[in-house]
Amino acid sequence: MPELSDRSSPSRRQLLAGAAALTAAAPLLARAAEPLAPGALKGRTVLITGASSGFGRVGALLYAGLGARVIATMRNLPRPEAESLAAEAAKDGLDLHIVEIDVTSDTSVAAGAAKALEIAGGRIDTLINNAGIGISGPVEVQDMEATRLAFETNVLGIQRMIRALLPQMRAAKSGQIFNISSQLGRVIVPGGGHYSATKFAVEALSEQLAYELVPHGIEVTVIQPGGYPTKVWVNRNVYTGALRERTAPELLAAYAPFTRGMGTEDGSGRSTDIADVPRAIAGIMAMPAGTRPLRRAVHPGNKPQEAINKVSAEVQLAWLGGGPLGPLVKAVHD
Repeated sequence: MPELSDRSSPSRRQLLAGAAALTAAAPLLARAAEPLAPGALKGRTVLITGASSGFGRVGALLYAGLGARVIATMRNLPRPEAESLAAEAAKDGLDLHIVEIDVTSDTSVAAGAAKALEIAGGRIDTLINNAGIGISGPVEVQDMEATRLAFETNVLGIQRMIRALLPQMRAAKSGQIFNISSQLGRVIVPGGGHYSATKFAVEALSEQLAYELVPHGIEVTVIQPGGYPTKVWVNRNVYTGALRERTAPELLAAYAPFTRGMGTEDGSGRSTDIADVPRAIAGIMAMPAGTRPLRRAVHPGNKPQEAINKVSAEVQLAWLGGGPLGPLVKAVHD
């Protein structure tokens, strides 16, 4: 494989220049988020994981409201969240179906994907990998139970869904995959557990997949939300609280600044609109094939990852753009 030269390595000045350029482009990004017309997603079939709350639930209703057939998936059915989602969809006459999928289970993914394809008549053109969890705390405090759960859900869950639904997309020579990453898939906050590690993996998996799917006419977009007041905070406290309880006091004390609040974060103070993320996804869905971005940062405030996204694309093009892999890389980044 080719090696990066010193000249391809981004400098601090380049990072800052990238950030300035993206700030200047903000009006263009704002226009891309304008509301879609009714029926804008008519004819599209969307499967979304983790639809019990947050981005998944809001998105399922939004996409169906724009005319798509939506297969909203979640684990542990039956559950009240599924009943309320079905009732809301029925009230508005939406084409929305609920299927059980636990992304940490090979068996559940296989059975759920088969059922979803049956509902969809064999064709699902859009997969939104939204299911994810967070478990906070220092790296050393993350025991193997927490580590496995984080990677099983956030990374292997995506891999399972991709393998379940890509064959029919390849057969159709078209399709779209959205993987929900995070700002923390590009930047790192100490004490955040393995969340960044899993989201960095999602970023790499997604970009590699995007290159490999160019000949098949399938596009991949990574969504990078900032902080939003979703139920992820409640779930994270459950997992993190359990981790704290089974961690030796002396280990917690060794990292006191980062372990003091484990299991008590509530995400309060965030007034951002959860619908920002589904609206961004819907807007990208409605774009013409071949014009959709590899990455989209979503948040009304600071988006520190945008400078990294820009430099990363420049490095990939400089490194591989002139070689045999160039057409794939250029198709994704240009």
